[in-house]
Amino acid sequence: MTSVGHERGRVRASALGRLSDVLSAAGPPLLFGLRLWASVCLALYVAFWLQLDNAYWAGTSAAIVCQPQLGASLRKGWFRLVGTLIGAVAIVVLTALFPQDRMAFLSAMALWGAACALVATLLRNFAAYAAALAGYTAAIIASDQLGAAGGLNGEAFMLAVARASEICIGIVSAGVVLAGTDLGTAPRRLAQRLASLSAEIAGRFCGALLRPGHSVLETQPERRELTRQAIALDPVIDEAIGESSALRYHSPILQAAVDGLLAAVSGWRAVAWCLAYLPDGKARCEAGAIIRHVPREIQSAMSHGEVARWMADPVGIERTCEAGAQALIALPADSPSLRLLADQTAKILTGMAQALNALALLVGAPTSSTSRARRFRLTVPDWLPAFANAGRAFVVIGCMELFWIVTAWPSGATAITFAAIVVILLAPRADQAYAAATSFSIGTGLATVFAAVIAFAVLPGVETFEGFCIVIALYLVPSGAMTVQSWQTPMFVAMTANFIPLLAPANPMSYDPAQFFNAALAIATGSIVAATSFRLLPPLSPAVRARRLLALTLRDLHRLAAGAVPATTDHWESRTFGRLAVLPDRADPLQRAQLVAALSVGSEVIRLRQRGADLALDRELDTALQALVQGNVAIAIARLEMLDHRLAARAGDGPAAPDILRARGSILVISEALAQHPSYFGAGAGR
Repeated sequence: MTSVGHERGRVRASALGRLSDVLSAAGPPLLFGLRLWASVCLALYVAFWLQLDNAYWAGTSAAIVCQPQLGASLRKGWFRLVGTLIGAVAIVVLTALFPQDRMAFLSAMALWGAACALVATLLRNFAAYAAALAGYTAAIIASDQLGAAGGLNGEAFMLAVARASEICIGIVSAGVVLAGTDLGTAPRRLAQRLASLSAEIAGRFCGALLRPGHSVLETQPERRELTRQAIALDPVIDEAIGESSALRYHSPILQAAVDGLLAAVSGWRAVAWCLAYLPDGKARCEAGAIIRHVPREIQSAMSHGEVARWMADPVGIERTCEAGAQALIALPADSPSLRLLADQTAKILTGMAQALNALALLVGAPTSSTSRARRFRLTVPDWLPAFANAGRAFVVIGCMELFWIVTAWPSGATAITFAAIVVILLAPRADQAYAAATSFSIGTGLATVFAAVIAFAVLPGVETFEGFCIVIALYLVPSGAMTVQSWQTPMFVAMTANFIPLLAPANPMSYDPAQFFNAALAIATGSIVAATSFRLLPPLSPAVRARRLLALTLRDLHRLAAGAVPATTDHWESRTFGRLAVLPDRADPLQRAQLVAALSVGSEVIRLRQRGADLALDRELDTALQALVQGNVAIAIARLEMLDHRLAARAGDGPAAPDILRARGSILVISEALAQHPSYFGAGAGR
């Protein structure tokens, strides 16, 4: 009996443990669902109190702005406000330009949607969302002032003011609810990820230095994964900025941290390949000389206690990194390989210092000067995907407008609006756009069913606003909670975002089945047409985008090598980091390695050109680089080797000796990269 009792106790404890785990996992999603519901109710209450015409746009905006994280919600709300104002101004201007010309106005509206799709593809995160919003806000306002066949009613300005006011009420309401119920954790989460990633890069690099005899291929997967994690910090930075005005002011420091981490991984690559080409004995000797100058705090960075210390004292460790970098730069070297190892390790420590400077900002410690933080520079990795998305948006909006004119469908303007929303908003998702749009359409269909049940079976018996709020809570809380899950997120987003415009709450409510059917059919038609457009006019495939990014980088490298464009290492690295950031996840690992190799070659070419005049190497360097421009990899390597021999003969040139060794180190990096990827750097890859 005792054993049976114990067994029952274990079963009961196990069941209670599983129940506790389920409740713990369900808690945050349900809390978000409650916040979303409260935001919608507050927005509708204010809009009803102000007696606005279409109060449901306030509730819709509140539902769209709500995000599981406070920083994301506030940041999205701010950019939604910016996009709304731009879209409102744009439609007023278009109406003023074409007051009596229906076709010109509709064409201009399609062009505006295309332009916004283009800009949304070029920008990232919530800035891209603002650009998309500017496009379909214009369509929302236009749908209110257009007649059954597309004629203007001359009320563009007042409609723009009304819609912008309703949307702003939704944004503010969501912000108030979220700020009052969520203290925000984005800066802390970013600090933890930044400290952990920085420590892992530093620790793994030092581990590779301590075992230089191992194959360089062993560390390639590590470097690729760390590069991916560094790029993934970008949206977290946006969330943290949304929670803090101080971080917004110092945002270049945060971006410089990501650049520093990517530069550190690039330097690690150069060190790994240099050690791989050295004889075992020399590799161990030179790696030992380098590791002795790396601070102990960096060597032990991967241990958990050390990561916590990085969080506690980022300024002290930053100074340690800077001192170590200076010591390595000043390290006497008697070979180009040792000089290269010292300089690249100094580059890694400098990148760590940039990350630690951002970490100090996040934890409230004093930060160093922002001189290392690069100014914002919009770099376009590839124009073609943006123009493809713009063309698709123009075709979809234009075809919907033409269909509306031909059929004189009373709800055609609503169909145009939702077609514009889907085709502009989801275009930046590239190869995932069709799946997301299809899921969005399914979610819209489900929202239609629930809205119809609530509108015609439940709400007629409800007479108070409080009762109305309780009824919509039965739908918004669970559907909002499901948006937090990773499964079918676009579908649940559509269910929450489209429920309010389908229900169209008003004071007093109108229960017109024909009107509801027309509105639901228009929303569904617009969503399905936009989803179908991603199948008929598909985005560029990941393989094509990866090949184009590599080809464009090689083209820029050829122009750089030819001296056709002046460049600095900051500009080159910023441009290449941008392409590395948008390289598709499904790109071949070799393609990622080729892009990183091109990054290293371009940086060393710039450094060689800067030293060429002082060392009287311009002519020989131009000859070697001209072979690279022409795609003759073998000839380029041979000419670089000849240039290296000439520099070796001048190794004892007194004050010029350090520059000579650094130039030879640059030649070593370029030659190694060309030898590793001859097919890419050859003529066929660049044409």
